[in-house]
Amino acid sequence: MASRSRPVDTRKRRRRMTLLWIAVVGLVIILLLRYEQLALLYVLATLSVAALLIVVSLSDLSGARKAAAESAPFDDSAAIGDHTSSPLVSPVLTEPRASKRG
Repeated sequence: MASRSRPVDTRKRRRRMTLLWIAVVGLVIILLLRYEQLALLYVLATLSVAALLIVVSLSDLSGARKAAAESAPFDDSAAIGDHTSSPLVSPVLTEPRASKRG
């Protein structure tokens, strides 16, 4: 009987791999600083920023387009400023509020 991989196991494995990558990258940076290889560190930093920009530029933004295509919710701010009646606007208080100080 073949066992199925549960989503929890997948998340834990991904988390472990992420932590491993963070540790490896941190160790590489520490070693480059320790052995004063700043030129190589600058090149790697530039390449990593370029890779990040490429990933962001190629990312799927279809969800953002759907949200932008939706109509804006009913906005009655102009009616509030003009003191015109609207079903969504609460009536304006004609009497001053009583002080809560006792």
